[in-house]
Amino acid sequence: MAETTTKNTVVDSKGKKNPAVGTQIFLPFSEMHDDTVILKNGGIRAILRTTSLNFNLKSDEEQNALTFGYQAFLNSLEFPIQIVVRSRKMDIDKYIENLQGKLKEQSNPLLQKQTNEYIDFVGKLVEYADIMEKDFLVIIPFDPPRAKSGGILDSLFNIKFMDLFRGKDMYGQVKQQREEFENLRKGLSQRVNTIQAGLENLGLKVHQLNTQELVELFYATYNPVVGRNEKLKDAKEYKMEE
Repeated sequence: MAETTTKNTVVDSKGKKNPAVGTQIFLPFSEMHDDTVILKNGGIRAILRTTSLNFNLKSDEEQNALTFGYQAFLNSLEFPIQIVVRSRKMDIDKYIENLQGKLKEQSNPLLQKQTNEYIDFVGKLVEYADIMEKDFLVIIPFDPPRAKSGGILDSLFNIKFMDLFRGKDMYGQVKQQREEFENLRKGLSQRVNTIQAGLENLGLKVHQLNTQELVELFYATYNPVVGRNEKLKDAKEYKMEE
């Protein structure tokens, strides 16, 4: 289980920093694990990333088929979804790493020079031209009835480790909360499969964000400038802050 934490402190009305209150209190979610975002009110979310289609390059028949297909997809839904189009600066780090790996394997001096110049050219092009790319995201919710009144998972989030030394039945409580979460995730998984099948029928490629990708998405969203230059480590290395 991985959970992201922040070290920021909150400044009160008198200008004094309160290290006991982190920025987490302003965020709507509490945890990210098992490829799921868990909200503070007990609801859970899955996020899908999809490709796009160039509608204008399609023939009239294809455009009509896509329009009616998308309409039928929306009308078939029995739950709300949120579609987000997110613009971000193109990230070519993995592409550059791949090229650098090929550069090391190249034995021809001329090809080595050309590859090195190409790597430098692509890096400067993206940096100075400020090339943007778009993310197409579909947020799928699953909110149990009790989520609106206090939160089905609130007691789990409020567990203090010192309670272990106060004779409280922590094992039973954690086990119960885990079982409730798994039941919720089953319902969410069914919705994910429904959305994925519907979008793939329209010719889109769909990928559910895993825990690492969720952490990177929210980190880049809340830290757009820092997120470009500072890469996150593996989500499994993050530990819950006591």
